[in-house]
Amino acid sequence: MATVLLVRHGRTTANATGVLAGRTPGVLLDAVGHEQARATGERLAVVPLVAVVTSPLERCRETADALLARQAGGPPLRVEDRLTECDYGAWQGRPLRELAEEPLWRTVQGQPSAAVFPGGESLAAMQARAVAAVREQDAAVEAEHGPGAVWAAVTHGDLVKAVLADALGMHLDLFQRLNAGPASVAVVRYGAQRPDVVAVNTDAGDLSWLRTTAAPADAAVGGGAGPADAARDGVGPRS
Repeated sequence: MATVLLVRHGRTTANATGVLAGRTPGVLLDAVGHEQARATGERLAVVPLVAVVTSPLERCRETADALLARQAGGPPLRVEDRLTECDYGAWQGRPLRELAEEPLWRTVQGQPSAAVFPGGESLAAMQARAVAAVREQDAAVEAEHGPGAVWAAVTHGDLVKAVLADALGMHLDLFQRLNAGPASVAVVRYGAQRPDVVAVNTDAGDLSWLRTTAAPADAAVGGGAGPADAARDGVGPRS
C-alpha cells in the first residue's frame, strides 16, 4: 500500500495572534512557521516523495514549497481545492477569544458533527471532502507508483484531524481529541482491509524507515517488531 504523510502548514501570523484565519487571503507563515516548515522539509528529505498535493491557500503552499526544496528532482506541486481550509463563514477573521463566547463554540467542541458555521460549511461536509480527496489521491499514487510509494498532503489542522478520525474509525464527534501541531506530520496507510495509522502529530524523529520498510498486508499480532530505526527514534509503530 502507498503511504500518505498528512502535513499541517507551519505557524502563521493569524495563529500567533489568536485569529481564526479561515480562507482569508494573504495569511502567510511567520518567522517561526518558516522555520517549522524548513525543519519538516529536512525531516522528509530522506524520503523520496512521488507527489506533493496542497491546499490552495498561501500558508500551505509555502509549507509545501519548503518540502519540495529538499526533494532532489522532486515532483511538481499539485493544488487540490478539496484540501482547503474549512469555510468558517461569519466566524472567519475573528479572534478565538470572542468565538469562545458564542453558543456554537460548545457544539464545535462537544458535538462537531452537528456544527454548521453561519454562512459557511459544516464540519461534516469538511470531513467528507477532505477524506475523499486524500483517499482518491492515495489510490492514484499507488496505481501509478506502486505500493511502496510515499506522498504528502499539505493542509490545515482541522482537516488533518478529520482525515485521521476517519482513518481511525472515530466518529467526527471525537475528532477534537486529536492534535495536529504546526508543520506536524502524520503517517497513514490505506490497506485493503483497513487504514493503518502509523504516526500522529510528529514534529521530530527520523523518517528514513519510510523508504525502506514494506507495509505489511495485515496487522501484526502483538504489535510486531516495527522498523528498527523508527522504534529507536520514537516515530514508527510499536506495541
